[in-house]
Amino acid sequence: MALFRETADVSVRPAVPGDEDAVTQVQVEAWRATHGETLGDAVDALDEQTMRQRWAEAITRPPGPGFGVLVALDGPRVVGFAAVAPGQVMALEVSPEHRLAGHGSRLLAAAVDRLRTDGSEDVVTWVLDGDDGRERFLSSSGLGPDGTERSLATGVRDVVERRWSATI
Repeated sequence: MALFRETADVSVRPAVPGDEDAVTQVQVEAWRATHGETLGDAVDALDEQTMRQRWAEAITRPPGPGFGVLVALDGPRVVGFAAVAPGQVMALEVSPEHRLAGHGSRLLAAAVDRLRTDGSEDVVTWVLDGDDGRERFLSSSGLGPDGTERSLATGVRDVVERRWSATI
């Protein structure tokens, strides 16, 4: 007999020490699935140990007020994360096998709530060239490109990111 839940067992909470392993895994899986073609060999050469250490520091010792990491849960499992800084969503990733289940929307809503609480009136985030899925997601969430772009050197090739923003 199948057991059905009346409510979904999904949520978003602030990251806690120990979440850095899952956050790193989600980031690596998401980047490889989404940015493999754009980033080329750089995405295969990700230094997971350094990434894990940086996430641990971001979770336990944020660099200042307004910085934080949020995680999306499916039951007890971390399936996504968002990192915020004053006025900005620095990162938002969902594990490829958990996309299109509302985790990204819950993370973005929680991130915007956090930014508002910290006094921000606008939100910005950056989208890597060629990430059509993220552009569709952000557009459906009320953000839009504001015409600002930057070029990043990945060590393999330069890539372009475009800034998206909205008033919150």
